[in-house]
Amino acid sequence: MDMNIQKYAAFLKTVEYGSFTKAAESLSYSQSGISRMIADLEKEWEVSLLERGRGGVRLTSDGITLLPYVKRLCTEYDSLQRQVDEMKGLQTGLIRIGTLTSVATHWLPNIIRKFHEDYPNIEYELISGEYIEVEEWILEGRVDCGFLRLPAHPDLETIFMERDELLVILPENHKLADCEVFPVEALCEDPFMLLEKGGRMEASELFEKYHLKPDVRFRTWDDYAIMSMVESGLGISIAPELFLRRTPYRIAKKKLNVPAYRDIAFALRSRKTASMAVKRFMEYLDYR
Repeated sequence: MDMNIQKYAAFLKTVEYGSFTKAAESLSYSQSGISRMIADLEKEWEVSLLERGRGGVRLTSDGITLLPYVKRLCTEYDSLQRQVDEMKGLQTGLIRIGTLTSVATHWLPNIIRKFHEDYPNIEYELISGEYIEVEEWILEGRVDCGFLRLPAHPDLETIFMERDELLVILPENHKLADCEVFPVEALCEDPFMLLEKGGRMEASELFEKYHLKPDVRFRTWDDYAIMSMVESGLGISIAPELFLRRTPYRIAKKKLNVPAYRDIAFALRSRKTASMAVKRFMEYLDYR
């Protein structure tokens, strides 16, 4: 890699993590190496890019001004590198994937295993996040593609993957644990554990659609914390079926008596501009 591009990448990662140490770990450099590269940039450009402090680093005013230009340079370099990889016939390459935790756990192992059989030298970078995060990463070019919930940002191209049913989860000894379907109005009869993540919350949308006012006692971004709370008898909640597969928690899972689901899609900025590795990877999505 060109030395200047290395310096630019070091600058971007340091800004992203707010730390020389974390940026060094991400790029497989020493902490002193990252610090030295950024100091070299500051010397070459005769500006101060970062403010150093005990709590980490943050951008200076000059750093804020120059950051988008550095991002564009690195994005163009990545595009150049992908083109070179295509010319090599996929003998090497990198696919950066933004993904939901449930997809990373239950779909990607099979997809990547099958793809790896045909293209063993391709490398992968998986970044787990929530719906809005994955959208932003694709739009910004931080990842090449990703899995998210529909509807997606209009600037993204999507491929519908699966309709994932939302299930009610409740303690095994709950009075409705043996019911065939869970009445949606009964969601208001117990303390509710609300999963708040990704900017669009399925449970909240369901409440709004059916004019429900649940007794929300606990809010978190952590799916596993929700299941632990439910298992302990502290309340009930709602979670996607895909996430609930092979769960180790002793909880009951019930379908609702009304339609409740999320539509999962594979997304990218453009099929036309996608790397050859990503285009080939898309051909293996059905192996999930």
